[in-house]
Amino acid sequence: MFNPKFAVITRSAIAAISLLCAFTSSYAQWPKELTAKNGAVITVYQPQPEKLRGDRVDGRAAFSAQESSEGELLFGVFWYTAVISTNRDERTVTLESIRVSEVKLPGIDDTVKVRKLKQLLESEIPKWELTGSLDELISTIEQEQAFAADELKNDPPVIHYATQPTTLVLLDGEPRVQEDKELKAKRVINSPFLIIENATDKKFYLYGGEYWYVSASVKEGYAHTSSLPKFIQDIDKKLKEQKKEKTVKPESGPPEILISTVPAELIQSKGTAAFANITGTSLLYVSNSDDDIFKYVDDQLYYVLISGRWYTASKLEGPWTFIESDKLPADFAKIPEGSPKDNVLSAVAGTAASLDAIRDAQVPQTAKVDRKTATCTVTYDGEPKFEKIEGTSLELAMNTSSTVIKSGAKYYCVDKGVWFESSKAKGPWKVSDERPKEVDKIPASSPAYNVKYVYIYESTPEVVYVGYTPGYMGCYVYGPTVVYGTGYYYSPWYGPYYYPRPATYGFSMHYNPWTGWSMGFHYSAGWFNFSIYGGGGYWGPPVYRPPFYPPYHGGMYGGRPVQINHYGDINIDRSNNIYNNRNDVSTRDVKRGQASQNPSVSTRDRNTRPTQQPGVSQQPAAKGRANDVYSDRNGNVYQRDNKGNWNQRDGSQWKQTQQSSQMNRDYQNRQRGAQQNTGFNQTNRGGNMGGNYGGGARMGGGRRR
Repeated sequence: MFNPKFAVITRSAIAAISLLCAFTSSYAQWPKELTAKNGAVITVYQPQPEKLRGDRVDGRAAFSAQESSEGELLFGVFWYTAVISTNRDERTVTLESIRVSEVKLPGIDDTVKVRKLKQLLESEIPKWELTGSLDELISTIEQEQAFAADELKNDPPVIHYATQPTTLVLLDGEPRVQEDKELKAKRVINSPFLIIENATDKKFYLYGGEYWYVSASVKEGYAHTSSLPKFIQDIDKKLKEQKKEKTVKPESGPPEILISTVPAELIQSKGTAAFANITGTSLLYVSNSDDDIFKYVDDQLYYVLISGRWYTASKLEGPWTFIESDKLPADFAKIPEGSPKDNVLSAVAGTAASLDAIRDAQVPQTAKVDRKTATCTVTYDGEPKFEKIEGTSLELAMNTSSTVIKSGAKYYCVDKGVWFESSKAKGPWKVSDERPKEVDKIPASSPAYNVKYVYIYESTPEVVYVGYTPGYMGCYVYGPTVVYGTGYYYSPWYGPYYYPRPATYGFSMHYNPWTGWSMGFHYSAGWFNFSIYGGGGYWGPPVYRPPFYPPYHGGMYGGRPVQINHYGDINIDRSNNIYNNRNDVSTRDVKRGQASQNPSVSTRDRNTRPTQQPGVSQQPAAKGRANDVYSDRNGNVYQRDNKGNWNQRDGSQWKQTQQSSQMNRDYQNRQRGAQQNTGFNQTNRGGNMGGNYGGGARMGGGRRR
């Protein structure tokens, strides 16, 4: 059987093996069955990933083999190395290539059998169509050292508390009013909100989706108005025509407006704060709020979760102080999964949800870039101006919305998850197959910090294989949890053009298990309109717009249920995969090994369900066999019965053994991954969030929001 030390299986491989096809409505079961040409039947049980390295995974999988219906049933383990392709929108991973390195058959020393099985596995497994669940991969991968972010900034922003419906409107510093050529009017340029100065009455009009507000001052005094000057009426008509979806007016009426020129957050309750108990804990939560506000009875302090960071205060009005996630009262880790506030578990150190989030932050979104067609365009506000990046020899272009880095005599640009290079700051640009050597030294204090998380894996003369992890979009592993944003305030570029930088605070960023970081849904009535604003940059890479997070306890927006698929006007599209905004990449390529030898070999069309490849077959689940066989790193094989008892394979028989804490963890992780995948499919494919945002099938608190 399997001799020790197998190779590596990529997450795609693992996840792929974990779930043959997550696209189907019914849950694709493990184990999988393979019938060889000689009639031998091999059953592969759900793989157990060990280590993820970029887009490569090392892992192992238990299997059984029987040469004929009358032959001896052998159990073993194989180790593998694989390359994966991921699709975060569908929460799937696809196996691109896999290499079996070792095979072990516990209790069997027949080297001939071992060699034959290894040869069979090596030749047959790469032919499988292995596409599986990303959630199963994340839940089952063994703990590995996370790529933790450098020192981030955790000083609290200005935190406002309101007891009536209020919208926080951020200005990027003191207001800058400039002529807008498209609007043919003066506009406050340094805000993602549309604020127009009307020429006739010299007042400022703020667009709030279904409502307009007016004030004599940019920074205060806004009141709802239904009496609009003719010029503003014309703009309102155009905005309404541009809406892709109908928005619903909140039944509570137009919210109050709060203006801030510094990083700030707004927490609010619907009237005086009302509290409800979390079963099994001494925690209370504000039940009439969509924010994550708690009170711990034992110390009488308030705790609030903002952008993945915890802050505490003696009263809701503050002042607030940062507290590390592993310094929270122990009762936070006791919040039951499936309860109204289980979404915060991803931000509580040591919970299963926080471990899932950390693992997920290591999984790349991958793509193959065509060298001939891929290009980018960089626009500067005048001649390029560069400033040194602290702690490096690199320089960063300041007067552009693109991330352009000077390294020696070469220039590099990261555009929508792809590295480009040029001998000149203005281009022309070509796809790069290398990153500047000092990219990994870029500190979090630099607005270029996120490009550290855009990678180049390998290349051929025709294509370059690339990928990015959630860090590119602002999700960072910080200590024992993940957070959103670096916490630093980056000064924007002001000139004839205004270029904003990524912001950590001000938009109620929350995390959920399937969509990553998303905005507070109180903006979903159309507060932003980027066809007018036309910018980007507030939330990281250009064109990226995080979707609104749904209420996680059956919450209501203006008395109406919020559907998960109704994101409002903020999205250019509903994809969190930034490669979907490119026409020169392929995000599905299951034959990288063949492509490396002959890159012209067809792969998978971008954003489509993969078609069958020559020589590749989809393997059915093994009928009548439970997914109850596991392996350990030493190559031992175990089986768990329906009573929770464990047996260990020894030669041709099972022998009862004592329960193993590791095997029990493997079992629990496997169950967790299956339930999370079911929750994702029910939620995203059903469309209605209903109760907790994972639905009744979801297991494992608020990962990824």
